[in-house]
Amino acid sequence: MRCVDLPKDGEAALLREEEAGGDGAAAGESGGDGAGCEPLLAPVLEIFAFDPKTTSLSAWPVGSSLIGVHPGGCVIDGNPLGIAVHPSGNELVCSTANGCKSFELQGHDSNVKLVPKELNPLQAAGPQKCLAFSTDGSKFASGGEDGHLRIFDWPSFRIILDEPKAHKSFRDMDISLDSEFLSSTSVDGTARIWKISDGVPLTTLTRDSDEKFECCRFSRDGSKPFLFCTVQKGNKVVTTVWDISTWKKIGFKRLLGKPISTLSISLDGKYLALGSNDGDICVVEVNRMAVCHWSKKLHLGSRISVIDFCPTERVFLSNSNQWGAAVTKMNVPADWKEWQVYLVLLGLFLVSLVAFYILHQHSDSFWNVPTGRVDQTAKPSLTQTIVSDLEASDDQSAW
Repeated sequence: MRCVDLPKDGEAALLREEEAGGDGAAAGESGGDGAGCEPLLAPVLEIFAFDPKTTSLSAWPVGSSLIGVHPGGCVIDGNPLGIAVHPSGNELVCSTANGCKSFELQGHDSNVKLVPKELNPLQAAGPQKCLAFSTDGSKFASGGEDGHLRIFDWPSFRIILDEPKAHKSFRDMDISLDSEFLSSTSVDGTARIWKISDGVPLTTLTRDSDEKFECCRFSRDGSKPFLFCTVQKGNKVVTTVWDISTWKKIGFKRLLGKPISTLSISLDGKYLALGSNDGDICVVEVNRMAVCHWSKKLHLGSRISVIDFCPTERVFLSNSNQWGAAVTKMNVPADWKEWQVYLVLLGLFLVSLVAFYILHQHSDSFWNVPTGRVDQTAKPSLTQTIVSDLEASDDQSAW
């Protein structure tokens, strides 16, 4: 397994390697550009269904596609490096050693078809270490191994920013919830902030000479505009919090206690996950900045390459080269379902009606207060008045 990600529709996109070409890919049989090639381990993009009841992936993929393989069986794009899934869950971008490839997901349930699409601006851009979509899906960014930063409008691919020397080499990147800012870190330990709408660098985060920025993620709850960054100082690692209105550091905390390999945040912004170089994962509740879940030795002795939260359940997906993908259910209180909230509101409304009825029956309201003795002298009705008037008119003489 190379990479892993979790689309919005509750399916997992995995990359693995298998022998390309099968029995018919012997040397000299492919012809054309593939002549003389031997079958190699080819990267395969596979889609697995996710079952929230059992918290597991399907035993067999519901869709798959070879990546960068010549019809004769020769691998032309090399090993995959990463996946970015569009927020709609219907498109994904895969990075390879030569550039990026795009796929559209068609179908559903047990039959998903991966349809390749043209991605001309990144087709031969070289290895891209970081890929990111904005939350609304309107922006796409890539950070290359050569330090080249590209930001596009999606899906038009209009270039917003093209900076060949953004970093020495990219380490991590993320786009803010409002698609205004992009944060990026470099292998040399620096961290920069970019203003997407203007397509310009905005600032560089401050650090001590012996500190190195590693991973970065923007907050996602919509009320706290923060940037989380992991900072390594020797063997010590802390998670720092930055105010994105001033780009000043407002605090830090030691959470995992060891070098960090990856950082992820849930779609609702409530939880932050940190993965280590030796297979440990901790999940942090953002409001309290306290660890609420531990998964020690989940990928024993292997570097955690990716962590991604499920969009509908308190579940996360993790991956390592040695142990492959793992689905883990978080040990946190269950979230309220929408129907549960409506049920509680309905109950409160009914209780309010009952309470109002009881107070109405037993309180001294003005409806129940005696009005006192009132002169009930009978008044003639309208019919009696008319008859009396007619009789009086009969007794009068004609004029």
